[in-house]
Amino acid sequence: MTRTKKTGMKARGGRVAVIGAMGLASVALAAAPAFAKGGVDITAPSTGQVGKTITVKAHGDDDSAGYLHQLCLEENGFGEGWHQENCSAVVKGDAQVTANGTSARRGDLRFRAVLYGLTSKNDQKPVRLHASDVVTVRVR
Repeated sequence: MTRTKKTGMKARGGRVAVIGAMGLASVALAAAPAFAKGGVDITAPSTGQVGKTITVKAHGDDDSAGYLHQLCLEENGFGEGWHQENCSAVVKGDAQVTANGTSARRGDLRFRAVLYGLTSKNDQKPVRLHASDVVTVRVR
């Protein structure tokens, strides 16, 4: 009978330890901030020629529930400041956009892609979710 009591005590102590560890793990997970996963990728050639087509592509996504997405390519070149070059259709999920254009002169063109979240297709106040890194195309 002594053996049974010792085994029973060890089992109870083990259960208490497991329950305590699970409690601590649940508190740690609840205290950790939740981050939405998403981002924007952009691809462009590093160089281009005057008068030749330059193709810039972007892909963006965010797992925010309830959002529609629109991805826009923006250009900054020759001292004009950032302006929208092209935007995708409003979609639920992954958004993709491609811009084809030519440059009439030499210099650096900078591009970035910006992902917006919308509550409806006609949302007048989209929320900026993510922006890509800036890529530079040297036009020669």
